Amino acid sequence: MTAKQTEPVTIISLRELNLATPEPRPRESKTFTVEEAVETIGFGRFHIALFLIMGSTGVAEAMEIMLIAVVSPVIRCEWQLENWQVALVTTMVFFGYMVFSILFGLLADRYGRWKILFISFLWGAYFSLLTSFSPSYIWFVFLRTMVGCGVSGHSQGLIIKTEFLPTKYRGYMLPLSQVFWLAGSLLIIGLASVVVPTIGWRWLIRIASIPGIILIMAFKFIPESARFNVSTGNTQAALATLERIAKMNRSVMPEGKLVEPILEKRGRFADLLDAKYLRTTLQIWVIWLGISFAYYGVILASAELLERDLVCGSRSESEVAVTVGVLEESQSPCYCHMFAPSDYRTMIISTIGEIALNPLNILGINFLGRRLSLSITMGCTALFFLLLNICTSSAGLIGFLFMLRALVAANFNTIYIYTAEVYPTTMRALGLGTSGSLCRIGAMVAPFISQVLMSASFLGALCLFSSVCVVCAISAFTLPIETKGRALQQIK
Repeated sequence: MTAKQTEPVTIISLRELNLATPEPRPRESKTFTVEEAVETIGFGRFHIALFLIMGSTGVAEAMEIMLIAVVSPVIRCEWQLENWQVALVTTMVFFGYMVFSILFGLLADRYGRWKILFISFLWGAYFSLLTSFSPSYIWFVFLRTMVGCGVSGHSQGLIIKTEFLPTKYRGYMLPLSQVFWLAGSLLIIGLASVVVPTIGWRWLIRIASIPGIILIMAFKFIPESARFNVSTGNTQAALATLERIAKMNRSVMPEGKLVEPILEKRGRFADLLDAKYLRTTLQIWVIWLGISFAYYGVILASAELLERDLVCGSRSESEVAVTVGVLEESQSPCYCHMFAPSDYRTMIISTIGEIALNPLNILGINFLGRRLSLSITMGCTALFFLLLNICTSSAGLIGFLFMLRALVAANFNTIYIYTAEVYPTTMRALGLGTSGSLCRIGAMVAPFISQVLMSASFLGALCLFSSVCVVCAISAFTLPIETKGRALQQIK
């Protein structure tokens, strides 16, 4: 009787135990990051629009920077300027660029890339238009300095492009942006050859500001960087942007929830000098400074060579006969000589060189890597600077200038890509802004080498340019991080 009473109790307790033991565990929800979303969505129509609009910032920037080279002979004549005064114009433009590159980099990491890009274009267009009304040399220098301040924010366009592009496309699409810089350079030289002799340099400046004004209206089609929004905790805005891109590309979003990394303070200069990035940062700064020194040195030296005929054998016998009578005048501090049509043609041909090595540059950075590709092109740049000293014909001079422009453009392409890739999102704009700022030291020195020292010692100036390029080649080869095929880092 007792046994029969205990049996049901045992069965019930066992059933309760069996029911309670295997409780089903809740399924873990899927998550994804911005990097994974960008890779899943892939390349499409949005990126083509992004490439065209953000790439066109290079047209506006090139026109504002190259404007100095084509206007220098005119303002020299109008205001009877000495060599150092002509050089000072370029130096002050890059001084403004240097100061505001750091400021805009800090602000972009805190308040967004798009806002700073928009403000910088408004600033640049406004002061560029004011420059055309300059009543004196002092006002011209001041207003062009303000233009330099505005142009320094244009690099945020490159960051927006970099942060939206899938990894495998960055090495191909970013170098192609050089096409826009080339278009801007050719456009300002072509316009100068027509506008300056007819309606004057002031109208040239007004026309040069038009692309920037048009781009201001086009920026509304480009969203804020999704990586930036996530890094600031604004995941909803980032998700909306990614969904918009997926819809435009006719692609799909990854499954799950967009997650954000652990938030860090953004835009701290000390992060660039953190132990993890210290060596990389210092070497990048050296390379940026040297590349800028060489690049603007070539541009300004080209104009100076044509204006003063410093290279032997670069003119025909008939041209030499015409210029013999003014050789002594060309050595005066206030020498005045306007560009001839042939000079504009030479500048156009040498400028086209900026895209000549683009296919090889793209192959190099994608197969050899960013570091080795940059060290090779920097070494070749050093060699071609020395070759400029060879007594050659006009065609030979154009050929050397053509190759130099091709090489210095390739250098800039590679270091822009490397710098945008090597730093994480929390400090990417500051890293690029600081590098762009310090490189303007090289751009500030270049006019005094190309427009002052070169007149006194042609070989000495060339040796200085070449030596700096050798230092940059070594620094590029020994960079500690290779970014080829590496995903963009979100946090430090």
